[in-house]
Amino acid sequence: MTHAPQLRIPACYLRGGTSKGVFFRLQDLPEPARQPGPARDALLLRVIGSPDPYGKQIDGMGGATSSTSKTVILSRSSRPEHDVDYLFGQVSIDQPFVDWSGNCGNLSAAVGPFSISNGLVDAERVPRDGIAEVRIWQANIGKTIVAHVPMANGAVQETGDFELDGVTFPAAEVRIEFMDPAADEDGGGAIFPTGNLVDDLEVPGLGTLRATMIDAGIPTVFVNAEDIGYTGTELQEAINGDAGALARFEAIRAQGALRMGLISHPDEAARRQHTPKVAFVAGPKDYVASSGRPVAAGDIDLLVRALSMGKLHHAMMGTAAVAIGAAAAIPGTLVNLAAGGGDRTSVRFGHPSGTLRVGAEARLAAGEWTITKAVMSRSARVLMEGFVRVPSDVFSQVR
Repeated sequence: MTHAPQLRIPACYLRGGTSKGVFFRLQDLPEPARQPGPARDALLLRVIGSPDPYGKQIDGMGGATSSTSKTVILSRSSRPEHDVDYLFGQVSIDQPFVDWSGNCGNLSAAVGPFSISNGLVDAERVPRDGIAEVRIWQANIGKTIVAHVPMANGAVQETGDFELDGVTFPAAEVRIEFMDPAADEDGGGAIFPTGNLVDDLEVPGLGTLRATMIDAGIPTVFVNAEDIGYTGTELQEAINGDAGALARFEAIRAQGALRMGLISHPDEAARRQHTPKVAFVAGPKDYVASSGRPVAAGDIDLLVRALSMGKLHHAMMGTAAVAIGAAAAIPGTLVNLAAGGGDRTSVRFGHPSGTLRVGAEARLAAGEWTITKAVMSRSARVLMEGFVRVPSDVFSQVR
């Protein structure tokens, strides 16, 4: 009996923000996986260890959570004024598919450092010391991200004293700018797909909920915590162990996706797990973060809890943070009202792991809101580099 040998593929395992993922250079992928399609999906599923009916991803690089079941493919950009093309794949844990419908804001923080270290940015654009500006084309959603990466002695600086709630150890700060996060590739696109700051969203089994549905950073459906029986101070165990609660959130997400025009039938939501996100907001309250650290109501503007891939996130997705910042900057949205209303250019919100500040610049022109930029700070660090291995018969069942 013959056995398939393993492929040996150059890769790097990085933490970016509060997520981890396997990073590849496009040129290093096996030939069948260099183009979008079933072969690429099959490879990434096998790398991560999905689909896994046990829900553990033991036979792969995934960590069995939405934050750790991620892949990134990077290449030099052919687009003017950009250094690198960034493609993100959210790998389902228990189903055989990769969701390419959105970006990962947390892993965006690792794109610049990886690109510099792996020769994807022209050397003359990278200072020996100081801050390197990496211009990233986010290929999933057709938007620009600018990463400000610290350099020391000709190498990316990874260690430092910047602390990020949801990450155990400090590291170097990487400032991320999401440019025109609500614009499409041609510079257009509606930040509110329904045309309204707040809608009445009919959800079977729940009735009518007030909802802000915004497409900035990532399509997100915001509802009020009190309208669905929560306070906004909940931690993961309060929701992720409640199958009924998760089903209700999925129903909200499906109806939101339908109203936002992302799907044509609620049943399609199951095949689009990464987007939209669903989140609930409340005014500031004292609570204890998952680390045991008290968070005082006076230190935050509002509370936000968000779900990713069907589970309450342990901190906050970076793209959802962009949506929070954008919605907070626009008077009258549920996010803005939970933060106290009025005009604001930044907001500090409480999430299960602590707090996060995000800034956004909003502008009203001809009756339409636009977001010119959203800014936040994250950190990134290489955890392991070398090669991943997958059985060479990974492409044998691809049609």
